[in-house]
Amino acid sequence: MVVGVLHLELILHQCQSLKDKRSVMRKVQSRVRQGFEVSVAEVGSQDLWQHGEIGVVTIGVDRNLINQVLDRVLNFVDSLGLAEVVNHQIEIINL
Repeated sequence: MVVGVLHLELILHQCQSLKDKRSVMRKVQSRVRQGFEVSVAEVGSQDLWQHGEIGVVTIGVDRNLINQVLDRVLNFVDSLGLAEVVNHQIEIINL
């Protein structure tokens, strides 16, 4: 069993409040869930209105496939234009 974890750090330039941030973060998470078979959650920076962190997790048996899925999620989030991806980390865990 292989678990893939993607951690994204985002800058939300257009947000002026935590309410704006929640709206953008929900949109990003919803679109990722709709487009990919992954679990998504906001995992940090919840009190900062122009900074967000999202964790994406998927599981499978093929390490290469897991890595491809997480790469596609990263590119997808970046292409949405809702937030700027300023840092990311992918970790693949063999269990």
